[in-house]
Amino acid sequence: MIIATFNVNSVRTRLRILTEWLNEIKPDFLFMQETKTQNQFFPELAFNEIGYKCFYNGEKSYNGVAVIVKNNLEIENVNFGFNDGIENNFDTRVLTLRHKNLTILNTYVPQGKLIEHPDFEVKKKFFGRVKNIVEREKDNLFLWLGDLNIVTEDIDVTHPENKRDNVCVCYEIREIFFDAKQNLIDVLRKFNKNPGVYTFFDYRVKDAVKRNIGWRIDLMLASEKFADLALSCYPDVRVRELEKPSDHVPLIAEFNL
Repeated sequence: MIIATFNVNSVRTRLRILTEWLNEIKPDFLFMQETKTQNQFFPELAFNEIGYKCFYNGEKSYNGVAVIVKNNLEIENVNFGFNDGIENNFDTRVLTLRHKNLTILNTYVPQGKLIEHPDFEVKKKFFGRVKNIVEREKDNLFLWLGDLNIVTEDIDVTHPENKRDNVCVCYEIREIFFDAKQNLIDVLRKFNKNPGVYTFFDYRVKDAVKRNIGWRIDLMLASEKFADLALSCYPDVRVRELEKPSDHVPLIAEFNL
């Protein structure tokens, strides 16, 4: 089974890249973040035509989560938002589903803007709410993936010494993230422990891909039971050099499921 996550930075803008990539890689699941489109404009038909069904929830020009699933796979309990009774459900940032005995959580974690900005407090509380899901699922077949807006260690970003006060890098947010993560396993790091493996290349940095100036902020975190089934995990950096790309690239993992 191939599972991928991709912050598409507008599903409609990236539609040609997505359909061509899906036809090439043929993942069983593609989880997306920042779809940036209202539900009535989601390009569902284009995915249906190449053998995928869609579950999505978005808003105009901002946020949005979705999953594209092969038609032959049985899906149940697709939910948007935390649904934990706390105000601000984040139903365009959180998606969960079940496939047989596997639960997958897809999140677009708030970036946080600046340490002194109120959004940074929102980000910290967001991780706290994810922790509740992780604690419930960590002993089962479980995968938490998406744009997590966190640099888990210094090798995950170019020049970390210049980013100590960044809301994705600072030690405070790392501590909160690791508390939420519990004992989940970073699937990419199971196969590749090298520095300089990135999933985000800023548009504002000239030749960012060629110079390998980037960030690893898109992750797959698996329970021990599910990580044991992983066969590979890697970012598909080729996508960043196509015409009109997202600033993120897909992260792909294969599991023996």
